[in-house]
Amino acid sequence: MSLNATLFAQLVVFFILAWVTMSFVWPPIVKALDERAKKIADGLSAADKAKTELASANKVVEQKLAESRNETAKLLADAEKRALAIIDEAKKRAEDEGAKIVSAAKAEADQQSVKAREALREQVAALAVKGAEQILKREVNAGVHAELLTRLRTEL
Repeated sequence: MSLNATLFAQLVVFFILAWVTMSFVWPPIVKALDERAKKIADGLSAADKAKTELASANKVVEQKLAESRNETAKLLADAEKRALAIIDEAKKRAEDEGAKIVSAAKAEADQQSVKAREALREQVAALAVKGAEQILKREVNAGVHAELLTRLRTEL
């Protein structure tokens, strides 16, 4: 056998093997590679879509957080205003109550002062009567001289 016949036989076997490979082996491999490329492309597009959805969701979350922060700040400011109003109201009530207590104490002091003056007048009248008794060296009749004692009481 010569080199040409061997080369020719190898060439025929090579083309048969290439034809079998191209007909039966290559199409499933290409199909699997195409399916895999499609899955990868779908995955990448899904990842891009997920990134955009995530970005929009983050924007929405940031907006909601900003709204809730603003609302919380507003609620805190309202609560502080209400607390100050309650404190002012309590101070006003305490001042009013203190004024009532002071006026009641003044009224009671005035009443006590009037009672003390009245008691003092009674004592002065009694002393005046006793003094008059001693001056006259006789007993003075209180019933007869009641008008005189009343006038004396008013003058004192």
